[in-house]
Amino acid sequence: MSETEKSENVRAVGRALEILLAFTPQDSELSAAELLKRVDLSRPTLYRLLYTLQEHGFLASVGDPQRFRLGPAVAKLAHVWTAGVDLSSIAEPVLRRIWQETSESVSLYVPRGELRTCVAELPSPQPLSFRRGVGYTEKIVRGATGRAILAFWDLTSTELRKYVQGSGVSMKELEAELAQTRKRGYATSRSELIDGAVAVAVPFFDRSGQVAGSIGVYGPEVRLSAARQQQIARILLEESGKLSEALGFSGAPA
Repeated sequence: MSETEKSENVRAVGRALEILLAFTPQDSELSAAELLKRVDLSRPTLYRLLYTLQEHGFLASVGDPQRFRLGPAVAKLAHVWTAGVDLSSIAEPVLRRIWQETSESVSLYVPRGELRTCVAELPSPQPLSFRRGVGYTEKIVRGATGRAILAFWDLTSTELRKYVQGSGVSMKELEAELAQTRKRGYATSRSELIDGAVAVAVPFFDRSGQVAGSIGVYGPEVRLSAARQQQIARILLEESGKLSEALGFSGAPA
């Protein structure tokens, strides 16, 4: 095979991947005309690649007029990828950037029923600091990292009340806090679980749009003023978006 032929094959692979990446949760079915607007290809090249992808199960055609959607081969790859996902490894660069920008303790939490569990943590290098430790578990209604998750679950008042039972948390205050968290995108707490400690936390989402966990930053209230909390929240929101994207999330939460 000549170098020219090899180069053409590489370009064809890149163009095929561009076609697959044109599909989103909002645009799960696309016509050839719609795809032409999303990829820089001639019509003959597009159709050639569409039918090649369809032949190998990466696309399926439906309806009349013809529309295309992702095929079973994509689902197989997604299943293989999901089975091999190591959340802590994927999140490590995100946590590291947050840690470098804030110099505070950074933790990653995942829900476990009515609880949340710390699965990764980078402790603050500063002498006065707070940390929870990998494996730490707490009720999901208590603390910023718990409420950042809870706020984005689609729960009725009756379902939410079950989480509140035995926690010492006021149902009325919790509902108000969750509403505020959804509105601004992040949760905060102050001296709630540790005296003098302030926490800011945001959710992150999986490829189905479901909340998969939260990222929290902890520090003493002498360093985490209201203005500093907002700065940290902006950092967290940007980085959690990158983690969600790495987990396959695209679009709005489910």
